[in-house]
Amino acid sequence: MNEVLLAGILGGIGGLTRGFVGLLKALSMRRRILWGYYAITVLVALVIGIFIGIIFNFDTRLSLLAGYAGTDILEGIYKSFKVEKVYVGSKKK
Repeated sequence: MNEVLLAGILGGIGGLTRGFVGLLKALSMRRRILWGYYAITVLVALVIGIFIGIIFNFDTRLSLLAGYAGTDILEGIYKSFKVEKVYVGSKKK
């Protein structure tokens, strides 16, 4: 199977899983379900799964996790590669 397709499917499965948990929560609280929001969330999870798969050499576990975690995983990756500021200068006399 094509690696990009597999990463997308796994990302989508992760998004579906997270969305299902949200659906159960909404049903238990008797809240209105926004199906359009649910569909967009799963689509975004699919895309995130593809990109995370590409960035990290198509590790299927990471694509699945990326789909479940959604944008939270992107923020974590950004923070892990974030370069801290270093100040270089002379001391004032």
